[in-house]
Amino acid sequence: MSDVFVKAMGEDQPPWVFDERAFTQPPPLNEATIAIVSTASLHHEEQDDFAPADTGYRILDNGKRDFQIGHWSPNFDAVGFVVDMNTVIPLDRLDELAADGTIGKVSDVHLSYAGNQFDLSATRMDSGPAGAKFLKENGVDVVLLTPV
Repeated sequence: MSDVFVKAMGEDQPPWVFDERAFTQPPPLNEATIAIVSTASLHHEEQDDFAPADTGYRILDNGKRDFQIGHWSPNFDAVGFVVDMNTVIPLDRLDELAADGTIGKVSDVHLSYAGNQFDLSATRMDSGPAGAKFLKENGVDVVLLTPV
């Protein structure tokens, strides 16, 4: 599927309009625990890869960093990830920010979704809120979204 075709499929789709906007005041950044939520279909070797229409998420262990990329879109170029994982999940940069005191700490867990979905209703209604709840329960104050 070409980029032109994919873009054409979505150009007449209306944007989501939310009646209410959720917002939580986080602690100061230098006290905050930061997690990454990626749409690059990342997973650890022992976890299931993402399949088409998989709207779930994978919990990424910050201590392992043996991430595999499971993006199945023909429009996705994984070369950047192969050369430097930080192009997709910038954990080394977060470690540097934590080391110099800019952020409080890097979370022990991060999340990855498969971003190449045509129907996002299950993510919006189910796995998205479930992932947010999981991160909040694990002490995450701020999320860095890395759309891929």
